[in-house]
Amino acid sequence: MKINDPGDRPFTARARDMVRERGRIAIIKGQDGSRWTDIYHLTLRAPWSVFLLGLLALFIILNLIFALLFMADPNGLSHAAPGDFWARFIFSVQTLGSVAYTDMVPKSRYADVVVMVEAFVGILYIGVVTAVMFARFSRPSARIVFSRVAIVAPFDGVPTLQFRAANQRGNQVLDASVRVTVARQSKSLEGIVMRRFEELTLMRARSSLFALSWTIMHRIDDASPLYGASSSMLYDDEMELIVLLSGTDETLADVIYARHAYGPDDIVWGHRFVDVLSISPQGKRVVDLTKFHDTEPTAFTTTG
Repeated sequence: MKINDPGDRPFTARARDMVRERGRIAIIKGQDGSRWTDIYHLTLRAPWSVFLLGLLALFIILNLIFALLFMADPNGLSHAAPGDFWARFIFSVQTLGSVAYTDMVPKSRYADVVVMVEAFVGILYIGVVTAVMFARFSRPSARIVFSRVAIVAPFDGVPTLQFRAANQRGNQVLDASVRVTVARQSKSLEGIVMRRFEELTLMRARSSLFALSWTIMHRIDDASPLYGASSSMLYDDEMELIVLLSGTDETLADVIYARHAYGPDDIVWGHRFVDVLSISPQGKRVVDLTKFHDTEPTAFTTTG
């Protein structure tokens, strides 16, 4: 067998653009209800900058609403001139935040009711924010880095797909396992075009202790879905490799997940990875992540 050279045929710009869309979350049209009905899930997934800006915006909106309610009674607050919106806004901030330093106090039954409602909303707001903050901080996260490229090169005389992963925390991931799925467009005998997913058989799919670097390999033999593949074929079939790595973080004592995707642009043919493992003067193994993504050409003469 011969793995075809990546220069077999130039790929089209359309195929390249489609492949570059990989890894993005699809937007489902016609779903039941609005995406905002799952606000808790969106809150957990939002970046910290967006999350904190959202809390600030909500805080300001709540105070604007209550400031307008206080404006309905021009004489409802002492030491607040009628029509002074800023004074009522500040009073609302102090009430919602349970701040006790203010000269303004409610002096009408209407203002007392608004203060009572705002105090209740403040208790709910602080409780919800505390719970969501705890949920965000307590989510287990992985600091697994995958090589930017995957390579196809001979290993023990057989063309082999290879990429590597490393644990940036330096602790141990217990009972780690990895699954690699190839996704590509295919046409059935009836002419129906659909996206197919096939799991690749790995030479070592589990590692009892994953602490440093792990090279994940798949032999491209006649039983492999990649048998006879070429670079141009990967683009034509809009193929991508989807990687899911999981294991138990020994520090967090919880299961962590990491995922990555490789498209045709990310597969290098006829190269091998540069060695990143070395021994320190203290006798400890060291992973040099500065060379983690580097490759170098190698002989590519595998035939069969």
